[in-house]
Amino acid sequence: MRRRKGTASTLPLVHGVAMLRFPTLLLLCLAACCAHADGRDIVLRNASYDPTREFYADYNAAFANHWRQRTGDNVEVEQSHGGSLRQAEAVADGLDADVVTLALSSDIDLLAAAGLLPADWQQRLPHNSAPYSSTVVFLVRKGNPRDIRDWGDLARPGLRVVTPDPKTSGGGRWNYLAAWAWASRAYRDGGQVLGYMRRLYANAADLPAGARGATDAFVGQAGGDVLVAWENEALRTLTDPATNRHFEIVYPSLSIRAETPVAVVDRHADAHGNRQVAEAYLRWLYSPTGQRLAAQHHYRPAVPDAVPPSQLARFRSLPLVTVDSAFGGWRKADAVHFADGGLFDSIREAAPQLRP
Repeated sequence: MRRRKGTASTLPLVHGVAMLRFPTLLLLCLAACCAHADGRDIVLRNASYDPTREFYADYNAAFANHWRQRTGDNVEVEQSHGGSLRQAEAVADGLDADVVTLALSSDIDLLAAAGLLPADWQQRLPHNSAPYSSTVVFLVRKGNPRDIRDWGDLARPGLRVVTPDPKTSGGGRWNYLAAWAWASRAYRDGGQVLGYMRRLYANAADLPAGARGATDAFVGQAGGDVLVAWENEALRTLTDPATNRHFEIVYPSLSIRAETPVAVVDRHADAHGNRQVAEAYLRWLYSPTGQRLAAQHHYRPAVPDAVPPSQLARFRSLPLVTVDSAFGGWRKADAVHFADGGLFDSIREAAPQLRP
């Protein structure tokens, strides 16, 4: 240290202060390191549906960083994915997920009926516990060689339609209900609506178990003329450099607002001691970071004010029905259309290739 004139007598004091501060700083650093070292290692389990794989890979990493900075705890999120109904049934049968992030509320109602969470679970979080949503669109080959413009075109003879199975896939149910809603307005006669649905599903060579399987069948295996798809799956295909040159999106004249809810599975989260982190994990989906990540992965954010306009611009405005307005809610829709012996079973019976 360079000495300046007239300051020599102050050096012992300066050094004395420095010597006093060094142990204090050292103790503070050691305390911080110990606090970090003493942070809990938490495993949080999320059972989700097919197309959320990429979104939750990014969200889980962001949340883990957020939680570590807030609490010092290290969170590892174990993901599982599949058809939404199959995921719900797996949780009901013993898959010990702390949270579920599924494709439709009736799948989480199944868990409430099994006593894993309360019946009013949907009131716990904003927007009916749906932090993001999607809709149903058509993905076609580049140039739209089959000239597919609207729902009516999907029932043309000889067209090859790819759509997931409504018996196992939440996306499959949204697709079915969107088609039914359009047909109800186009035909206004129950018999004609049912006839249209039978022609549409007669054009489906098979029904993949989940939405991602349907996308892979259409995009990866080059099967079919049109994929009836989640909008987020179609947009993901168009932003993938490996596939974006080969496909384009067709927006129908009418579609459906596909709300995708989330919930803490109380029994499992409490058994694991994870209630606090599980609740925080789902609440953070509504944060600006969570909403921006949802939009980046092509989901329509529930809180669009938190998302830059450039990201919102990808979501086209179009007329959307809801399950409540068009079908009287999920309980009624499930009973009429998807329960054993329901309308979908009669539609599948008319298409021999789809019979179980």
